[in-house]
Amino acid sequence: MSGPELTSVDVPGLAHPITYDPALPISLWREEIARTIADHQVVVIAGETGSGKTTQIPKICLELGRRNIGHTQPRRIAARSVAERVAEELHSSLGDLIGYQVRFTRKASAETRVKIMTDGVLLAEIGHDRDLRRYDTIIIDEAHERSLNIDFLLGYLKVLLPRRPDLKIIITSATIDTDRFAAHFADADGTSAPIIEVSGRTYPVEVRYRPILADGEADQVGGICAAITELSAVGDGDILVFCSGEREIRDAADAITAMDLRRTEVLPLYARLSAAEQHRVFNTHTGRRIVLATNVAETSLTVPGIRYVVDPGTARISRYSARTKVQRLPIEPISQASANQRAGRCGRVAPGVCIRLYDEEDFAARPEFTEPEILRTNLASVILQMTAADLGAIATFPFVEAPDASQINDGLRLLAELGALSSGLGERPRLTGIGRRLAQIPVDPRMGRMLLAGERLGCLAEIMIIVAGMSIQDPRERPVEERDKAEALHRRFWAPMAGVDETTDADQGPAGEQADRKADPPAPDGSDFQAWLRLWDYLRSQQRALSGNAFRRMCRQEHLHFLRIREWQDLHAQLRDIARDLKLQRNTAPAPIERVHTAILTGLLSQVGLADVKEEPARGQRKPRGRAPLREYIGARGTRFAINPGSSLARTQPPLVMAGEIVETTRLWARTVGPVTAGQVEEVGAHVLKRTYAEPHWSTRQAAVLASETVSLFGVPIVAGRRVPYARVNPVEAREIFLRAALVEGQWTTRHHFFADNQQLRAEAAELEERTRRRDLVVDDQVIYDFYDARVPADITSGAHFDRWWKTTRHEQPELLTLTMDDLVVADPSGGGAAFPDHWTVRSPQGEEHDLEVSYRFSPGDPRDGVSVEIPLAVLNQLDETPFSWQVPGMRSELVTEMIRALPKAVRKTLVPAPEYAARALRWLADHPADGGTREALPQALARALRGLTGERVHPGDVDLERVPAHLRVTFVITGDRGEVAVGKDLAALAEELAPKVQQTLSRAAAEHTRAGATDWVFGTIEATVQLTRAGHRVVGYPALADEGTSVGLMVAENAERQRSSHRRGLRRLVQLQTPDPTKWVVSHLGNTDKLSLGTSPYAGVPALLADARLASVGELIRRAGGDQTRDEATFRRLCDTVRSDNADQMRSIVNVVAQTLTLRQRALSLVPRAAAVAPAAAEDVSEQLGNLVFAGFVAATGYEHLVDVPRYVSAAEQRLTALIAAPARDQRAAEVIGRSEDAYAAACDLAPAGPLPEDLDAIGWLLEELRVSLFAQNLRTKVPVSEKRVTTAIAEVRRRLGG
Repeated sequence: MSGPELTSVDVPGLAHPITYDPALPISLWREEIARTIADHQVVVIAGETGSGKTTQIPKICLELGRRNIGHTQPRRIAARSVAERVAEELHSSLGDLIGYQVRFTRKASAETRVKIMTDGVLLAEIGHDRDLRRYDTIIIDEAHERSLNIDFLLGYLKVLLPRRPDLKIIITSATIDTDRFAAHFADADGTSAPIIEVSGRTYPVEVRYRPILADGEADQVGGICAAITELSAVGDGDILVFCSGEREIRDAADAITAMDLRRTEVLPLYARLSAAEQHRVFNTHTGRRIVLATNVAETSLTVPGIRYVVDPGTARISRYSARTKVQRLPIEPISQASANQRAGRCGRVAPGVCIRLYDEEDFAARPEFTEPEILRTNLASVILQMTAADLGAIATFPFVEAPDASQINDGLRLLAELGALSSGLGERPRLTGIGRRLAQIPVDPRMGRMLLAGERLGCLAEIMIIVAGMSIQDPRERPVEERDKAEALHRRFWAPMAGVDETTDADQGPAGEQADRKADPPAPDGSDFQAWLRLWDYLRSQQRALSGNAFRRMCRQEHLHFLRIREWQDLHAQLRDIARDLKLQRNTAPAPIERVHTAILTGLLSQVGLADVKEEPARGQRKPRGRAPLREYIGARGTRFAINPGSSLARTQPPLVMAGEIVETTRLWARTVGPVTAGQVEEVGAHVLKRTYAEPHWSTRQAAVLASETVSLFGVPIVAGRRVPYARVNPVEAREIFLRAALVEGQWTTRHHFFADNQQLRAEAAELEERTRRRDLVVDDQVIYDFYDARVPADITSGAHFDRWWKTTRHEQPELLTLTMDDLVVADPSGGGAAFPDHWTVRSPQGEEHDLEVSYRFSPGDPRDGVSVEIPLAVLNQLDETPFSWQVPGMRSELVTEMIRALPKAVRKTLVPAPEYAARALRWLADHPADGGTREALPQALARALRGLTGERVHPGDVDLERVPAHLRVTFVITGDRGEVAVGKDLAALAEELAPKVQQTLSRAAAEHTRAGATDWVFGTIEATVQLTRAGHRVVGYPALADEGTSVGLMVAENAERQRSSHRRGLRRLVQLQTPDPTKWVVSHLGNTDKLSLGTSPYAGVPALLADARLASVGELIRRAGGDQTRDEATFRRLCDTVRSDNADQMRSIVNVVAQTLTLRQRALSLVPRAAAVAPAAAEDVSEQLGNLVFAGFVAATGYEHLVDVPRYVSAAEQRLTALIAAPARDQRAAEVIGRSEDAYAAACDLAPAGPLPEDLDAIGWLLEELRVSLFAQNLRTKVPVSEKRVTTAIAEVRRRLGG
């Protein structure tokens, strides 16, 4: 029985009539479609798959007389096959009436009236044909796919229509969201474009759900084979199987071929096949054909004769990951619409069956439509393509669905960062040379930028591996149950691997087994990116050495995800093809990792971080309790992140890093990290770096104006404080600074005669002002600046510039720059004389006279304002403040006046006017000197004078010296051999601060009073003090013994307190050297338990511990005998006899205490790990406490009166740990008390001067141990009453004494 006849239409200009197959549903709508196209500028035609819309609409347009028809397809394979089909139906050779054009192929001629092309080709034509004048009709096919190119075309055509009223636009789509297209092309009054819906499927399709386990590719391939078996039992007919990609097609083809099905042909169908191979699916055949296709067969192509469809429900869908900042092609579940499209490919020739390899609930939970590509694509890619096609500004472009404005700005910022745009956030950005090349690379812009840089830097081969790796999910798995083993295996790639390219010896076993036997992981050499390269090389060598199944087993054993590795290799192959198409040159020799990092950095500039390094405590300084703060990195635009603990850089933490991705979990973590340098950032990021300049200043050394340059990258200070010539930045300001600093202020080392003469003249004028404290004698610096400004040329900005100019000018105008006194002085000076002396003669308490230099400065607010007295360091400990309290005669009256004003109000109100009473008090004191000529400070003298004048009882302490202006108090300048050592107004505080330096100075001056290396008393009688001469001054020193370890020396201390401390330690050592060693006797009387305990000490060994115990025993016996300050040989011998008699018993007592302490310490330490598991902070606190109590040297360092308490303190720590394990919550409150108290104690310790802690502060440390006993082990009882309040009070008293 024959079917309906073909409809035939003659069209002028065509050699053959146009025929329409009535079997195609669209043929029934031909007349209505033609009528609608003729009456409207835009028509939307919706038709199910197989309706014939793709091949018949161009024929309808030809029938209407349209002469230049452009017809777009989303894929190259579809463009070519559609063109061939339409040409065949019109009895025309391909390239004549019907032509086609894809990316690298064009087959068309001047006679071509219908050109079928990819949408990218039409988009490219807009660049040189803005109004698309070569076309009178444009058909956008498969618009429902909503690719970027389709959205670009739809938006551009909307703008173009008003300029081309003759242009016809036909939008064809599956029956998916057609109203959106119609509304997009609505006319001025809001009327949507007409929609014609064409029904396609003519036979019912049965959908069967056959879910498979989601456990890798084997299940999917097995599911496909099971579905084919099931469909073979249904009946004859071809089967279409959808696969995600070429690799999946090959796997399925191998599995189906292995089924050995009779009279069955297996054909692949994907875009990269040759035209001849693609055509095979359209050829007639016998038997059954199974077509394995990507989603190109979903809507773009209609494969003839399909009765059955197998749908695994997945496809590769391009998607931008905001987390990794990478455009990826992950395999994802398809939408309901796509699933229905796939099912629609069967049932065209007879009732069909579609088997879905997932369940019905899964289908119902999927989104209705596939998200448009523009909403799942990095907008940087969109903007790049739009700019390349010159489509206008993205913010105003009429997209079918416009992206968010903030996303647009993010995209623009990224392109500016990559150097692709010449104006990052402008309305009409322009592509740079890099941008034009990036637009040709069909990968994420960041990745594309790395590829371009890789070619330029000669490391493209390495970059392609890394880019492919960064675009997939990490193939290195870390299962919870075997995390440690997996991480050990992965750490192999952190360092060079020996023998990677060699064939693996089968007898050695897989690396997964060897990992358990390897004790030490390789030391990382610091780059996660290099780890990717090593992993790649390792996998390639293993693939060459192993069979396919063996390689899979190796991956499983070494916790490497086989599927992700394949995806990585597939992406790398695609990148290789892209590089070949774009003629990017790959390097053949391995590139240095630094160059690889530089190339990667071009795409990761906004993911650079600078280590925020916290200041470490100085050596010997007490460390604060608690955990050290986590090191952070300062990231772009104010972010802060840390390196992921799983990174190879987690421990080394270089100062500057780049991160492949930054993820937020409990905080921001950087993953895939590599080190970079500031030089690399400046090399590739110059276009986005921000340079700021601060502190422009004159450099005397370089004779130029320099500034501190800060180079920042998105807020990250890449370079800070770099000194650069400021004249390049701001020559006008640099010249001004040069004139003011070098010429006016004299900060210049030069031999020019005018300069030296001017400086000397200005010093003479300034001296007049300083002595008399007047500021109306000499002109200010601005007058001097104007003098030089009027004479020095405008282009002189540095010493070198000036020297070149002055070399010739000085011969022509030698006096041009020479100042005169008339230029400087504007008023006559007055004052001076004996009231402002140059020297101050002071008698020390020891009766020595010292002649000290005096200088003056009139500079209110300056620390040196007023009178300064220069005191040599060697005599600092010989002077007190009493004579200096009287000031120089010229300022004494003003000082006394201000002291009266600083009295309490009740007193000072009776002493008005203050200047008059000051004068009277000074006259009275001249007539009434202190009784017996005693040394009297001015406050005491003033109090005595005011009582004598007024009868008012005034106490010296009533004068509030803080209210006296600073310039009236003498400034003390302490000088050493190399100049100033310290400056201040408190002479006593300076003496304490500089005590160590005074001691060194005295020792050098007292060489004849010092010696070293003595092991017996060879010092004669050691005097309490000695008279020395240093820098022309007679000074007093304090001789003392000094402990040198294995011998004793004699030194000269700067004060009596230091003398006592050093002498006590030195005497202890000397007595030890002169008394028998009781160590063997003590050891022989120790029990085995005690001996074992001694071996657990933190000392280098038991002998070192016993030696320390012997020293502690000698010290304690000296203290009991009251011999701490023995200074002659006879007394020393008697002291040795006393120690000798009791030393063995005392040392045995000390060793017993130490053994007990160590036993308790071991028990406590054994509990720490269990406590750390439930309360890490508390366990760490106890560990630190034990370390502070028991350390190498603790026996002799701890006085015996405290040493006997140490076992109790350690026992209290043990009890705390035991309670902590049982009930962690109960420890919290007491721990907070200890934390507060120790923080306050640490702050007080910071106020103490260098050296051993003062006795009162050291006592508080032991009081804290008693507080711990009271909080955690009350049953052990405390030695003294203690509480948090008592500790806080004691700390407060010490802070007041220390000035805190």
